[in-house]
Amino acid sequence: MDAERLRELLESVRSGSLSIDSALGALARLPFSDLGYARVDHHRALRQGIAEVVLAEGKAPEHVVGIVEQLIAAGDNVLVTRLVGRNAEALEAALPNLRYSKLGRTASLVQRPIQERRGPPVAIVTAGTSDIPVAEEAFETLAMFGIPAQRYFDVGVAGIHRLMSHLEALSAAPAVIVVAGMEGALPSVVGGLIGAPIVAVPTSVGYGTALAGFTALFGMLTSCASGITVVNIDNGFGAAMAVGRMIATQHKAQAPA
Repeated sequence: MDAERLRELLESVRSGSLSIDSALGALARLPFSDLGYARVDHHRALRQGIAEVVLAEGKAPEHVVGIVEQLIAAGDNVLVTRLVGRNAEALEAALPNLRYSKLGRTASLVQRPIQERRGPPVAIVTAGTSDIPVAEEAFETLAMFGIPAQRYFDVGVAGIHRLMSHLEALSAAPAVIVVAGMEGALPSVVGGLIGAPIVAVPTSVGYGTALAGFTALFGMLTSCASGITVVNIDNGFGAAMAVGRMIATQHKAQAPA
């Protein structure tokens, strides 16, 4: 349940169009539903602006399906991440109405309208084409916040002129998510060129001493471009959540008293 839905419920009680008993029934699922194998948090959207997101990785297919069905029954919007293999097959068979992003490894369902944020889009930048799945996870997550995003793929330091052609658009973005593997140099370059918040995502892309993303992670953490935020390896979801929190806070600060 998000803030808008709760407001509608309270307004209905105040106007007399909804009885107190009916309102209590609607609130009965709060604050969470206990499924035995999971406790589904229905207060998440009230606290963070986005309903609980389901990480499919490591869960049994029937558990993924059960959690998503519970979210749907409660009227929540749905986002599932790291959805591959048997989990993807089971969820798609049980709930074909979800929107699936094979590249981003996500599934989503919008039951409650998401208010789109105004202003220029967040920029999502990848060093290489191999980084796109992580970037797409970030893109799908931002969509659940109503935050528009523009993708800029394959503009890494091996051909830095490709990045420079987008510098004007990147400078206008309220935040930039930079996704890179190998040595992880791209966030430092972007962070030195623009003033917007930078959220860097190291990926597990690279040979040998790339160390499955640790080299990129260490490079980003020791960046000489000050103030860069770094999330975990391959964590496009976490990067988008960080940007979502930043932008939500900015909107609250700008709202009239």
